[in-house]
Amino acid sequence: MKYKSRKSGLFAALTFGVGGLVLWVFWADYSKNGIELAGLWLHVLDFLCAGLLFWIYFGTNYTLNNKWLTYKSGFFKGKISIEKITEVECNKTLWVGLKPATATKGLIIKYNKYDEIYISPLTNESFCEELLKRNASIKITHS
Repeated sequence: MKYKSRKSGLFAALTFGVGGLVLWVFWADYSKNGIELAGLWLHVLDFLCAGLLFWIYFGTNYTLNNKWLTYKSGFFKGKISIEKITEVECNKTLWVGLKPATATKGLIIKYNKYDEIYISPLTNESFCEELLKRNASIKITHS
């Protein structure tokens, strides 16, 4: 089962603001000076940074199957064995660590002994229900 990531207004504003700014700066430079090779590499770098933000914005998702929780967020990809998940904290935000997420108030998934990851599916409740169907021993805590 595939889940899209919830998008916060701040992340959307950042993504589309940076994208718009990059286009505006390129257009302003092009209309004033034309394309000059000396400054072209800076525009390429700008477009790559904006492209990464759009890739994360539109490409962040999570997949649950019988054995694995798989996450993708831009070039960050990974999978976690559902058997190894011990606890899920709902409606919390992890400020430091692995965060393939685009919103706050998501899920902190604890697995193995000391590992944790933060994700932000569209609905935390339905995601937790699907996890419990696959591993009933997972402890779910709500904040």
